[in-house]
Amino acid sequence: MCGGEAKRKRLWRWRRNPLRRRVDAVEAWIVLLVWALIAVGGTLAGLLTAHAADASFARQRAERQPVRAVLLADVPQSASPTQTAYRALVKVGWTAPDGTSRTGETPATSGLRAGSSITLWQDRDGSLTGQPADPADASVESALYGAGAAVAVAGLAYGSGALVRWRLDRRRLDEWAREWERVGPRWSQRTG
Repeated sequence: MCGGEAKRKRLWRWRRNPLRRRVDAVEAWIVLLVWALIAVGGTLAGLLTAHAADASFARQRAERQPVRAVLLADVPQSASPTQTAYRALVKVGWTAPDGTSRTGETPATSGLRAGSSITLWQDRDGSLTGQPADPADASVESALYGAGAAVAVAGLAYGSGALVRWRLDRRRLDEWAREWERVGPRWSQRTG
């Protein structure tokens, strides 16, 4: 018997009730829709975003390759005596995948001399690019992107639902005010 009462309380918005207004039923369906969007839409957005990010990182790992570059100039020392690790832009030369010699600038650690070799990353065109994320870092970053997308969809759905429910509350209050204007004068009559 107790289980039946609990079930009725959970579904009170949909049960027949002479005091239930149309606005109450609309609100019940909106709440159901919002939670469905949060559960299904948030999960779907998170999974799709994580999959797309993971595919992008895999594509970067496939397209980028390491290359040995030679410093064409000395890396200047830090001007500050307290700063031990310093990176400065320095001119480098490397060979592109098509065999042509290229030059460009890249940050390098201070203290390196011209002629030193460093490892850089290049794309298919031979342009310098950043090092791609390793698979473990890419997985973590993809998961964070997916979680962010899920939270964004859930927040948007919840915020939209809250706005619609606020408007329904305003409408409900206006209906109550109109009914009170109609019924209130009859209650305030004095007998006697």
